[in-house]
Amino acid sequence: MPATVQHLLQDKGSVQALDSAAHRHRKRAFMALMGPAAMERIAEIFDQEWHRARDRLRGEDRVLLHDLSRVVLTRTAARWAGIPLSEADLPRLTTELSLMFTQVARFGPANWYAQRRRRGTERWAADLVRRVRSGQLTPDPGTTLAVFADHRDESGRRLPEEVAAVEILNILRPIVAVSLFIEFAAVALIEHPRWRRAFGAGEEGDLEPFVQEVRRHYPFFPAVPGRVRESFDWRGHHFGTDDWVVLDLYGTCHDPRLWEDPGAFRPERFRGWSWQEHPHTLIAQGAGRHEEGHRCPGEWSTVELLKQSVRLLSTSDLRAPAQDLSIPLDRFPTSPRSGVVLQRA
Repeated sequence: MPATVQHLLQDKGSVQALDSAAHRHRKRAFMALMGPAAMERIAEIFDQEWHRARDRLRGEDRVLLHDLSRVVLTRTAARWAGIPLSEADLPRLTTELSLMFTQVARFGPANWYAQRRRRGTERWAADLVRRVRSGQLTPDPGTTLAVFADHRDESGRRLPEEVAAVEILNILRPIVAVSLFIEFAAVALIEHPRWRRAFGAGEEGDLEPFVQEVRRHYPFFPAVPGRVRESFDWRGHHFGTDDWVVLDLYGTCHDPRLWEDPGAFRPERFRGWSWQEHPHTLIAQGAGRHEEGHRCPGEWSTVELLKQSVRLLSTSDLRAPAQDLSIPLDRFPTSPRSGVVLQRA
């Protein structure tokens, strides 16, 4: 991917920069973090942090979901990753993690500023790794901080501190980026109120289909770039080694050859659906199988966090006043223009 994108999203030495055996080995460390118990834990932490944030805002009549969700997700990500909240400047961390994905498609000063802020976040994460390795900090076993502070490459060498730090950020940043999906889910609940009524009444049979349809229907990241590793011909096109190519994520998720009436929001289409059986259709976070390629291992946490956020939004006393919920397609990444304003009923 372009250097400005790589440096801000993944940076050098990360799992996404690896291929073949090295990639598969590093990817297994990420996959090990995503087991069922860990997914229950992240949803539990998110619920706790949501209610704590609401308590802190109890005197406020209006809430901007755009801001609230990022604060809650930053605190959730740090706790779930094994990082004590006392070890982080949380307002600063929220800003820096957010800049990593909101400025990724920008060029010039805005992107340079975000990269400079990222350097500071990497130094903070590297210091955490250093302190774990020296015994000054002891994260819970199996958490992100514990796993990457001790991770070794396929040759048995411990990761350099700066690379371990990058991988820790590759867990924290995508969790905070779920804020975009939470805004989209809120728009779906506002524009399709029957789903809010159902979930608010505890009818959760279609909760996961609803979340999957949010991921399909709304524009998260529209495309991902890459380079051809080995030349090949496909459907009359020649792809030469090192050619730049782009995988159209949003277009695939709206392709009428794959989806009936793709422009409609219809969670029912995902009843009984499994991405393991359909790895090349719902590709909002990459295509293929997690174990074999570059598909994001954070899909499980995304789904769990979205399910919990939909529960909370559906049972909340917050309602949406009239506002501009349109989602521009000329911004990357994009989000509702209003930021989703919520106010007490």
